Amino acid sequence: MARSAQRLGLLRYGLGGNGPRRSALFGDGAVAAAITLDRQGALPRSVAFLAKVVRSGGIRYAADLDELLPGEAAARTVRGWLTDAANVAPDVAGDDTVARWLDAVAAVLELRHEAGTAIAPTW
Repeated sequence: MARSAQRLGLLRYGLGGNGPRRSALFGDGAVAAAITLDRQGALPRSVAFLAKVVRSGGIRYAADLDELLPGEAAARTVRGWLTDAANVAPDVAGDDTVARWLDAVAAVLELRHEAGTAIAPTW
C-alpha cells in the first residue's frame, strides 16, 4: 500500500508539471523503475516497445493489454504504473510524457545490461 502511494505521488507530481518533480520522475524514478523491472526479468526492448504502444494508443489502451511485458510480475508492475499514470495524465501530452519516461526506463535497463550489472537474461 505504501509503495502504491509513493508511486502515485511520483507519477502525479512528475507528470503534472515541470521542474524538480519532473526531473525526479525521469531521474531517480526511471532508475528505480529500471531496477524493479530488471529484478522481475524485463528486457530493455520490451519496455521500449511498450513505450511505442503508449505513444501510439495511449496510456489507458496500453494498460488494458493482456500482456504488457513478458513475465507476470513485470506485467503486473507496469500495469499498476500505467493505471496510476492514466488517472493523473489523461490526455495526449500525458501519453507522450509516459512514453518518454518508459523510453528512459528502457535506456537505464540497457545500460545495466551493457555494464553487466543486469539481473535479467540478455537473450
